Amino acid sequence: MHRSPAGLTCWFYLVILATVGSPKLTDASEPLSFDVRLLTVDANEGIAAGDVDMDGRLDLVAGRNWYRGGEWVPRPLRNIDDWNGYVESNGDYLLDVDGDGRLDVIAGSFLPTQVHWFRNPGEDALKLGKQWTRHLLMDTGASANEGQLLEDIDGDGTVEWIVNSWKANTATVVWRLVPGTASPTDDSTDQKKKSVQASFDAKRSVIGKDANGHGIAIGDISGDDRKDILVGSGWYEQPAEDIWEKEWRFHPDWNLYASLPMIVTDLDKDGDNDLIFGNGHDFGLQWWENMGIPDTDSGMLTWTEHVIDRSFSQPHSMIWKDLDGDGQPDLITGKRYYAHNGGDPGGKEVPCLYWYSWDQETRTFTRHLIDEGRVGTGLQIVVEDFNQDGHMDIAVAGKSGTYLLTAKQ
Repeated sequence: MHRSPAGLTCWFYLVILATVGSPKLTDASEPLSFDVRLLTVDANEGIAAGDVDMDGRLDLVAGRNWYRGGEWVPRPLRNIDDWNGYVESNGDYLLDVDGDGRLDVIAGSFLPTQVHWFRNPGEDALKLGKQWTRHLLMDTGASANEGQLLEDIDGDGTVEWIVNSWKANTATVVWRLVPGTASPTDDSTDQKKKSVQASFDAKRSVIGKDANGHGIAIGDISGDDRKDILVGSGWYEQPAEDIWEKEWRFHPDWNLYASLPMIVTDLDKDGDNDLIFGNGHDFGLQWWENMGIPDTDSGMLTWTEHVIDRSFSQPHSMIWKDLDGDGQPDLITGKRYYAHNGGDPGGKEVPCLYWYSWDQETRTFTRHLIDEGRVGTGLQIVVEDFNQDGHMDIAVAGKSGTYLLTAKQ
């Protein structure tokens, strides 16, 4: 949300810059093409996929609406206020919160500190188009929220909720969703007489008191097979034990205004994880090659930067998933249209959405067109086989609209 500083700032004694030029940009002969379907137009930027009505098909939830798989007609879910050019919601996540077997929605927002969950009302109410009831999950006490992730960080099979702040000097906090004793609510219960309870408790753990910043990822940077937490101002190393009882060691390897999420993967197959990210509010899409630890006392890593693409701005969100079915994950990203209401560099240029294939032999990305001129991104991108034809499809929500893009055979 906060405006990006000019350019990309790095710790110059830690990062070796090795700009290698732009990727190969393909012509009209593309390996994939998509049918583009506009589902609705509003400023909502969050989207998630799951079987909401339990009919065996993937549905979409996106802000105020949900969309039944195969029909893709907007159906009521919740009310959300508009705020300063945005919809006051910065991401949708699906999770069975009350333990009744149905997927509910968890959603935070940019400025309010409260995180709410919205209860799936069940088969009859979904058919009648009733809205989902709102319930408080937690009050984080934190504002200036850029976005969040819902992911199993400690590997215990239960997800954690982590909120990213665009302010670099803000605490990094993880909320653990610990199974509790609350019972699911019977559908026949009058909601006015009995409150609905979550089937777990949200417990707060402070990872670091004063280091956060625009951009977030979860992945093993230290090479110890434990998931670390990356933020805009550096990364937190997961301790070997008692991880929720103490602060994590912080490594200020960079000072970025990066995408949500960043991608942590061993791109060059040399045994350590590299970093792929976009400049969320400027031009720039790049991958950083992990060169190892030159100083074992400080634990600071050395990184070599490789340019992927600098032809469009605001690659604020991305996903790393096999789009073309060759067994190799691909990078899917695009322009977060009007991310700062058009105020960013290139902010008023047309929306675009691309995917990039990786060539291990040449260590380069090749860009492929998904759409230009209509479809941009928001804060989340979903890649799934929505029509069950064996080919991966794409769903995005942003200020250019909520879209479903189905792969042509």
